[in-house]
Amino acid sequence: MSMRELARATGKALASSYSHFRSKDEILFALQSSAFEELDQSALRALAAVAGAPADAATRLYAFIENHIAFCAREPDVMHVLVQEAAALPRPQRAQVRALKERYFARARELVAAVARLDDDELERATYSLFGMLNWTFGWYEPRKHGPASVLARTIHRLTLGGLPGLTPKHRAQSGGSAKHGGSA
Repeated sequence: MSMRELARATGKALASSYSHFRSKDEILFALQSSAFEELDQSALRALAAVAGAPADAATRLYAFIENHIAFCAREPDVMHVLVQEAAALPRPQRAQVRALKERYFARARELVAAVARLDDDELERATYSLFGMLNWTFGWYEPRKHGPASVLARTIHRLTLGGLPGLTPKHRAQSGGSAKHGGSA
């Protein structure tokens, strides 16, 4: 999309668009960096809100998940840009956004580590898997159909903490259940 098309799509004059941003890259950078700043700052507030109560690690993880899902529900178009346009920035701006992402990822990683004893590789995979569930909700989540963000957050929280143990062949064998729905876990 050109700056002219962007101005037309937003109902702004081309000159007005250029008075705020010199290029599409600047717009994308501003959007991505401000979104990650907002996610991180709101996560800190959500975690602080549960810090006063007897908040165990699972409660803190839920606060983080719920905060992220609430952002996705409020800003699905922004989430779409964050997920789909991550590599579209020029290298210097991409590095700045990457640093913001890594800070936010590290916060989630600490929370996952607090609820599960995992080696570093498994912790990395588990944290990325959590973000896979969180970030892709922009593509399918509809509050009217799937319930409020807190309900979706609770489902993702349960999946993160317990997985789907009733569906794995190992769990069925341990509980005496049938393994015919199979495949390997």
